[in-house]
Amino acid sequence: MKKLFLSVIGMYFTLLAALSQNSTKIDSTYKPRKLTFEEANLVSSYYRQDGNNAAVTGGIGSEKLTDFSNTIDLKLNKYDRFNRKHSFNVELGIDHYTSASSDKIDPATISSASHADTRIYPSLGWSMENETKGSIIGAGVSFSSEFDYKSFGGNINFAKKTKNRNGEISAKLQAYFDQVSLIYPIELRPSGGNNDDDDYATTSRNTFSGSLSWSQIINQNFQIMFDGEIVYQEGYLGLPFHRVYFADNSVHVENLPSTRLKIPLGLRANYYLGDKFILRAWYRFYHDDWNINSNTVQVETVVKLTPFFSITPFYRFYQQTAAKSFAPYRVHTAADTYYTSNYDLSNFNSNFFGAGFRIAPPEGIFKIQRLNSLEIRYGHYQRTTGMNSDIISLHVKFR
Repeated sequence: MKKLFLSVIGMYFTLLAALSQNSTKIDSTYKPRKLTFEEANLVSSYYRQDGNNAAVTGGIGSEKLTDFSNTIDLKLNKYDRFNRKHSFNVELGIDHYTSASSDKIDPATISSASHADTRIYPSLGWSMENETKGSIIGAGVSFSSEFDYKSFGGNINFAKKTKNRNGEISAKLQAYFDQVSLIYPIELRPSGGNNDDDDYATTSRNTFSGSLSWSQIINQNFQIMFDGEIVYQEGYLGLPFHRVYFADNSVHVENLPSTRLKIPLGLRANYYLGDKFILRAWYRFYHDDWNINSNTVQVETVVKLTPFFSITPFYRFYQQTAAKSFAPYRVHTAADTYYTSNYDLSNFNSNFFGAGFRIAPPEGIFKIQRLNSLEIRYGHYQRTTGMNSDIISLHVKFR
């Protein structure tokens, strides 16, 4: 979820001003050996949602949530003595959310610890490109922290262009090692305690994935890409504060299988209709061993009203079958081995539509040369379960 917040723009201008003081014009044939600034990006956004199927209260109750998000990334590069390009990416993200349903973990409190939380997620990435051979190798690490969840991640990747440079195959391996705090609903805590300052026990959740993609330039107007991924998860895959009410009105903690295998397959296509129109289409099929199958279709059109201003209307349709462990409020029985009333695992269709507005004048935004482009994007989401949301985001690029 991406959200709108602008307080870090001032810091960004300070950073870019410092970088610009050290920049020099270079000949296009010169390969800089020193670390140089390539670009920086700021993405800030605001997200809000509403609905009546909160998993915290057993599939009923308010799903109201708001979230402010900011991410800053800085890209640097240098060439080594073998003329290989080394790129470095440093990113920091900060989210802050408030959730009406999370406050029902302990309804007796004025505000439980999970009612509002801040997530911080830095990451570091490196890649080395051999432009002569058309190959790229890279690696990265990431960390995410919030009140009840910690995550450590790492990845390695490889890409290789075809001899004529019109095609590219790429592969990526990722692993995430997470710790989930066991914050149960107040009435289901073994100790019967209701203090949010308790030293909660934790349990692990691990995720391993491998992806493979192939992109191809068919002609000067048409490009396609195929991608596939295998994701395996193990450990505690539910959330301890998700209630499930059985048919006899007894209340339980969500219980899901301890493993999950996911297989998404996708196809992307871009078609250039002259200088003013770009058509982008994306399709993904998804299957997992929890019995969920889904189809996603997205269409996006870039319309250049002037050489420096464009609008991008988009539409996405999503359809999903229910997990075999899902049932609504007071439908599960003691005969069920696994049970959840989380509507993210239910049978539903959704629509997401909106538009983006981008400006990139050659003299820079507000005549600031290094302020390369600015984009504002809005989207509205509707789900057949009744949940709906809105998101507005701002993307500023500095070069």
